[in-house]
Amino acid sequence: MRELLLITVSGQDRPAVTSAVTGILAQHPCRILDIGQAVIHDHLSLGILAEFAQHSAASEAVKNVLYAMHERNLQVRFTPITESAYREWVAQQGKERHIVTLLGRQISAEDIAELTAILAHHGLNIDAMTRLSGRTPLDIDPLQDQTQACIEFSARGTPADSSQLRADFTALSARLNVDIAFQADNMYRRTRRLVCFDMDSTLIEAEVIDELAKAAGVGDEVAAITEAAMRGELDFKQSFARRMALLKGLDEAVLAEVAASLRFTEGCERLMATLKKLGYKTAILSGGFNYFGRFIQARLGMDYVFANELEIVDGKVTGRVVGDVVDGQRKAQLLRELAQKENISLEQVIAVGDGANDLPMLSVAGLGIAFRAKPLVKASAKQAISNLGLDAILYLMGLRDRDITQP
Repeated sequence: MRELLLITVSGQDRPAVTSAVTGILAQHPCRILDIGQAVIHDHLSLGILAEFAQHSAASEAVKNVLYAMHERNLQVRFTPITESAYREWVAQQGKERHIVTLLGRQISAEDIAELTAILAHHGLNIDAMTRLSGRTPLDIDPLQDQTQACIEFSARGTPADSSQLRADFTALSARLNVDIAFQADNMYRRTRRLVCFDMDSTLIEAEVIDELAKAAGVGDEVAAITEAAMRGELDFKQSFARRMALLKGLDEAVLAEVAASLRFTEGCERLMATLKKLGYKTAILSGGFNYFGRFIQARLGMDYVFANELEIVDGKVTGRVVGDVVDGQRKAQLLRELAQKENISLEQVIAVGDGANDLPMLSVAGLGIAFRAKPLVKASAKQAISNLGLDAILYLMGLRDRDITQP
């Protein structure tokens, strides 16, 4: 009569443990039904679920594995599994699977305890946990040294109320100063091909129009309008026209000075270098200006840039733009057009932005990320990153630090 046996090996990691165990099992009529291994701080945990054709074969395998592991100073445990329990486990493989990503400068036991409690409350069962971030030295200041910590959870099940689950995660994020992403685990998550970015306060730290306004002596007036527009309190086109009118007469030479002073957002260059290495297409979809978009495109090696064209006459800014204004709806339209041009589905597109005028493109992209966004935008977007740099997007794509740092 066949026997199902779960073999669990643990202890100090050393070479060829898996080879030793499976080598012994290979000497008996044995089928491997499941296998998994993890190493945490050089401590091994190996699990093998095996089906033996005969009880006698299982008994002989147990004796030999026990002896071999004892020689290696490893602990081993054997747990019989009933056929009904196994069939119930197999039946669960059709359930939905989700990826939950926990990000912060550092991660505490409280962060994990509260996140996993929410998952359990909503009926989701954790299958696996993986650290995506690199190893962190003990003597380090997470804020000063801009460290990043990330743990990815694979959870199975269907929440009864997805909206409430996301709301619980949002509240936890705000209380503990961490970011939590909740995504369906499907093939699209692993096949993104295009990443579209807002420019101002996303790729770069500044709002360019505010910097131009400072040079024109109308900084406070323009900044107040910009802030209201980003919060969604003003229509973008109306606010844009009001701000542009205040720039009338600005000398063209100021544009080059402002461009030279721009600083990339934390993690921007690392993110772009990685995306380029992996063959992703990248685009700037901005309500800012083409002059600065092209400047950034050249610096970062991006593929596309779509923004507003400043009208300049006799070396002076006229206070108007040439052509249609790139507002939120135009950004979403451009994203769709780029996806079609690249022959990919919208599910394979990532969109990143911080303002209310970014919400349309964030909503149509397969992965929409509000980056260091205003509360209204953060609450409306599918995902949000508020506590780390722009390169934390790589974690949401499932990449590990060790993958990113490889030449």
